[in-house]
Amino acid sequence: MLEITDLHIYYGAIRALEGVTLRVDKGEIVTMIGANGAGKTTTIRSISGLVKPKTGTITFEGKPIHKMPPHEILKLGVGQSPEGRRVFANMTVHENLELGAYTILSDRKRVKQGIERAFHLFPRLKERETQLAGTLSGGEQQMLAIGRALMSGPRLLLLDEPSLGLAPFLVQTIFKIIREINQEQGVTVLLVEQNANQALKIASRGYVLETGRVIMEDTASSLLTNAEVRKAYLGE
Repeated sequence: MLEITDLHIYYGAIRALEGVTLRVDKGEIVTMIGANGAGKTTTIRSISGLVKPKTGTITFEGKPIHKMPPHEILKLGVGQSPEGRRVFANMTVHENLELGAYTILSDRKRVKQGIERAFHLFPRLKERETQLAGTLSGGEQQMLAIGRALMSGPRLLLLDEPSLGLAPFLVQTIFKIIREINQEQGVTVLLVEQNANQALKIASRGYVLETGRVIMEDTASSLLTNAEVRKAYLGE
């Protein structure tokens, strides 16, 4: 579904990615793990068109997308829930969800179905439908960010640090929902996550990034038992 080949990205003179190559097959949950500054968020932002590569290619379902603007990539079926949630604080939960559907707003039936689907996944959002997003708890804002990303009906969902700053019981809830989105709704997921242990438990495959390079790739189960990974990223 997604293929990144030899991606190089710079921020001015600073090299953020150095030859990153990875793939995501249809139906998978694939995770990227690594320390802060490893290049995980840059990789996600390059897929959604927010950062342009100096060299390298990104294809989605066989179509090159690395030169396309973000809204066109979204229309193709790539949705993103960004790091830090970035909900629109002065707008209601319902309004935030509608903004996630801006590419399909003319199809009111699809928009309504999307909102109903978000409320089914996250019943708490239904309870907070008319509440300003800025007054929600961190966990509720994360639910809203994911719900908003699903509104356009993506086939590939990019999730950037969905558990960041959440209480442990909420982390469990978020990962359970990610698995449900993948298994029950058939959405392919590329997950960036510092909680490597949880991410690898729900993923089928994983990539380890370090200073802008992929240093390891394997099945998630193999990475979970890899001594180097356990020492560096699983706190052992």
